[in-house]
Amino acid sequence: MWLVDVGDQLLLTAVGRTPLVRLEKVVPEGCGAVWLKLESGNPTGSYKDRMAVSVLCRAIERGDVAPGDRVVEYTGGSTGTSLAFVAARLGLGFVAVSSDAFAKEKLQSMRAYGAEVIIEASEDGAITPDLIARIRSRAMELVDEGCWYADQFGSPDVLLGYEPMGAEIAEQSGGAVDVICAGVGTGGALMGAVGGLEAAGVRPAVVALEPAQSPLLTTGVGGPHQVEGIGVGFEPPFLDRARCAEIRTVDQVRAMDMCRRLAAEEGLFCGSSTGLNVCAAIELAREYGPGSTVVTLGPDNGLKYLAGGLFGR
Repeated sequence: MWLVDVGDQLLLTAVGRTPLVRLEKVVPEGCGAVWLKLESGNPTGSYKDRMAVSVLCRAIERGDVAPGDRVVEYTGGSTGTSLAFVAARLGLGFVAVSSDAFAKEKLQSMRAYGAEVIIEASEDGAITPDLIARIRSRAMELVDEGCWYADQFGSPDVLLGYEPMGAEIAEQSGGAVDVICAGVGTGGALMGAVGGLEAAGVRPAVVALEPAQSPLLTTGVGGPHQVEGIGVGFEPPFLDRARCAEIRTVDQVRAMDMCRRLAAEEGLFCGSSTGLNVCAAIELAREYGPGSTVVTLGPDNGLKYLAGGLFGR
């Protein structure tokens, strides 16, 4: 549990202290150990809860916002759901600018927490650089109209929110982490976790990931893809390339197949970015070999994707 002091109000929420789970059945023989930080146990089923608590609580502490004010963010849904959840608890209004390219369940979840959701239409349900630019532009219009911008792509409070995740990994692994890998959207979760690991004296190799269908970080050219939460079409603002050993791509078809395998073989119900992360973690565990330890992140819960094609077969 986290206890966050917000003026004279205490926000008690079950954010963090999520399990670190060793994968067994999907990892071939001859590989190192692959561990998954299972973030689906957070209140909205996503590690974005960590960021939302950090950003909104610190904003209230500084006096940037007060109960009754409106907050805005452009989001694929997990960030928006987390911000809507925390905003509701703190008495803030929340406006999410999103798109029909993202899971219907995420849009419904934001509305359930009382958020106003503004939808920008996509082209055939694809997440493209143009779509991200359009939803960002609409959010900035709302900032000009008086909404406070949560700024998931720039606020230093984002990194601070994810540092405890790295500290937890260090504790749960006994400090034995050779590699940490994860897909990047803002880069905040991966680099925040790395910061928490380093503060605990653990310095693993860091590998950032992106969809092969949108290889902006590796080739400079983005494209349409279907892995929500990552591959946003521009340089992730929190990604520290100097700290990364490398950046890899993973095909989204492999990622989605791995999601289905994780559910059926490991009993772990996760979203598409988790599948992408696990594919890369297995590759790295094979390369590093027996005796090595690779940790990756499981950002969210598969329940958010039931209306789409991910689990619809």
